[in-house]
Amino acid sequence: MSRSDNLVICFDVQEQYYIPQYLSIAQQLSLRGIQVIYVSHDSEFNSFGSEKVMCIPEGENQVDFYNRLSPDWIIIGNTFQGIEKLDNSIKTALVSHGIGPKACYYTVSDTPTTVRFVEGPYRLKRLKEMYPNQKFIDTRYAKLDAAVNGEYSGLKPSDYGLDDNKKTVLYAPAFFPSSIENFSSQFPEDFSEYNILLKPHFFSLSSPKYKKQKEMLENWALSPNVYFAKKEDVNLVPFMAIADVLISDASSALFEFAALDKPVVWCDFYYLRWSYRGPFKFRFRGRMDKDLYEYSDIAKHVGSYQDLKSAVESQLDNPMEYSEIRKRYTLNLSGVVDGKASQRIADYLLQNCSAP
Repeated sequence: MSRSDNLVICFDVQEQYYIPQYLSIAQQLSLRGIQVIYVSHDSEFNSFGSEKVMCIPEGENQVDFYNRLSPDWIIIGNTFQGIEKLDNSIKTALVSHGIGPKACYYTVSDTPTTVRFVEGPYRLKRLKEMYPNQKFIDTRYAKLDAAVNGEYSGLKPSDYGLDDNKKTVLYAPAFFPSSIENFSSQFPEDFSEYNILLKPHFFSLSSPKYKKQKEMLENWALSPNVYFAKKEDVNLVPFMAIADVLISDASSALFEFAALDKPVVWCDFYYLRWSYRGPFKFRFRGRMDKDLYEYSDIAKHVGSYQDLKSAVESQLDNPMEYSEIRKRYTLNLSGVVDGKASQRIADYLLQNCSAP
């Protein structure tokens, strides 16, 4: 297909943690000779790895910026204020920044994009029912392509300063609701026979609201069996590739790791702010999608930190215990995981562009 001449496709980086959703897609486009531009909303975020990032100039809104740049496609990861004011020649596509159990996975389609790429038949059906006038294409989940295709097969714990002879535990909690505050300050010592990869949500490290989470994580990072992923380590996928078991809570990471058919321990001991407790608990229920409860048996649950280690040990000893459930639910939440989602998305973008 020879449509690459002069084509420009932008990836809108409203938040740094959207980048892992984009990487495999951008790689596919670059291999086909397409000019790919990452566009940051943060003037301080002007590069990651070897990739250069174009920043929206201070004082210029995103609509005016994109109308001036005039790309063929803008790929977004969340809402886009003023999308209806973009020039008619610019097409837009939504690649959701996660597949977790939050209601915003669906309601983000309140932003009317040209197309939304969707992960599997269940979510395709539900989105079509909610937004009958919008266009949805089932391409499956591109973020996991690199792991499925073995791009991180050479990674070892020692690449992160850890012990290759130990099993590796990945702790990847959400920022809210989160289990971090209900963990012990002795977490690394309690799990001293394991490597621990700490990969918190970006907001746990960057938002002043979650400074207590950051302080606890930094304290754990002092232990020799811990690698603490910094803000620059935006991509969770390499950590998932080398980990033997995941500890998480109500996050996309939980379903992503399960989609790789690896064992998950789900922490039910969330820390809730007072405005989400007691008579206000309806706010918590409203924040979480019904998928949280329908697919909860995809993992082994623990109700307290005191039960965590035995749960981790049982999953390491019996990693296939939940395998059939993981495979069944993954089909609904992310579709068949075959490592080709980014190819499908790239094909669609190039087949549906305005360039000759």
